[in-house]
Amino acid sequence: MLIARLIADPATLESRLDAMTVALSGTSVPVAHAAMLDFCGDVLQIETPGDDLAALRDAIDTHFAPSDAIIARDAFRVPELFISDMDSTMIGQECIDELADFADLKAQVADITERAMQGELDFESALRERVALLEGLGEDAITRCLDERIRPNEGARVLVETLKAQGCRTVLVTGGFHHFADVVADQIGFERVVGNRLEVVAGKLTGGLVGGITDSSTKKAVLEEEMARLGDDAVGMAAGDGANDIPMIEAAAFGIAYRAKPKARAAANGWVDRGDLTALLKLLEVPEKDWVA
Repeated sequence: MLIARLIADPATLESRLDAMTVALSGTSVPVAHAAMLDFCGDVLQIETPGDDLAALRDAIDTHFAPSDAIIARDAFRVPELFISDMDSTMIGQECIDELADFADLKAQVADITERAMQGELDFESALRERVALLEGLGEDAITRCLDERIRPNEGARVLVETLKAQGCRTVLVTGGFHHFADVVADQIGFERVVGNRLEVVAGKLTGGLVGGITDSSTKKAVLEEEMARLGDDAVGMAAGDGANDIPMIEAAAFGIAYRAKPKARAAANGWVDRGDLTALLKLLEVPEKDWVA
């Protein structure tokens, strides 16, 4: 059985549900039951005896887009682990693109970033190429960039702090840099940070990195490591927006695509396309009175 919870335009919700019910009749995912959740008038729950998640996702996209939704197998619950990407997921910017602007290289670096996030370029090669372009930039540019440009996405702190209050462990894992991620994690409330380290000598970026690369395989490995510590019955939720987030999105019980690139969106069983990150709390049935501001 599949259970979908979604938030969509309330003005057209009933008519769209009727159309979807008719369209899915006789398919692998017929609508068996649909109702608004009592705790929150925004959330529609749809149940189907079918098991074709991709077909149900496509039907929701066809009839309800733009929406925020999660599709679960059998049951929903607050996860024991929340692991998230940083750039364009927990924050609204790509840090390396904004940092490159201080070296008058934003357009060049942003093009490489976009192609990597779309899955068109090897992540590690693209990362090293972009970092090399920053050689000679003063470390103080990072502080200025953080102060002037980097902002959490709406609802990020409420989501993370509320999940923590519900007993969920929170981890920020990024293909970006600790110089940024450590500050962002502190602002939003993450308990652990995994990311790349820029090499700095005499107050200037060398164009290199220190240590191993945090890439898509690292993100998945961190998810698996944290889940192993929590035990066999634990549930994990992973959020991201780009191609390098796909392995951890696919490995999590709730894989969330936040305003994501097409490949990441297609890999997810949950998405936020319409509202802010607190939509995930509604979909997980966390009452608003329990949200942590």
